[in-house]
Amino acid sequence: MIRAVFLLFVGSAGWAQVAVPPLTARVTDLTGTLSREQQAGLERMLQEFEGRKGAQLAVLMVPSTKPEQIEQYALRVAEQWKVGRKKVDDGAILVVAKDDRALRIEVGYGLEGALNDATAAGIIREVIVPRFREGDFYGGTNAGLDRMIRVIDGEPLPEPSRGPPAAEGMGQLLPVLLVGALVGGAILRGVLGRFLGAAATGGG
Repeated sequence: MIRAVFLLFVGSAGWAQVAVPPLTARVTDLTGTLSREQQAGLERMLQEFEGRKGAQLAVLMVPSTKPEQIEQYALRVAEQWKVGRKKVDDGAILVVAKDDRALRIEVGYGLEGALNDATAAGIIREVIVPRFREGDFYGGTNAGLDRMIRVIDGEPLPEPSRGPPAAEGMGQLLPVLLVGALVGGAILRGVLGRFLGAAATGGG
């Protein structure tokens, strides 16, 4: 009985899903393939693109997704990371399973008009894979992201938010300021008289 339980445990462990790492950067390499300088360069590229266009791109490199197919794993990554702006869903993730020799570009609904399945497959097949076959994983990733950016640039998207937090909060302060002006005007009219009080509050 103990042996049967042990065999069941070992068999089920072989089917455990590969964990999705937490999103801590735009480029996550769990294979040790990219150098720090290469990761930093890709980070800058994606950060500048996000600041200019608003859309968010990310990269995840893992050794393998087995026993899952990369399509199922990439979908879990997208569901957990939630890349892209709310209500716009303009995120895309390049998932690379290095040992499996498998790639996937998972695209949010907001980008499917431009970066559809056929276009994503073409980027993988024509841009990324030829460089990966030569062992140039940084070059393939960089070129793939560059092509994705060029494609997304042609998609009409909402402008990224550029105002500082203080400016964004001004809209919430307007009702308070309006109420304050009305109360203050009533007090001034009571003290100075209707005509002088109206003049002091701007003609209320």
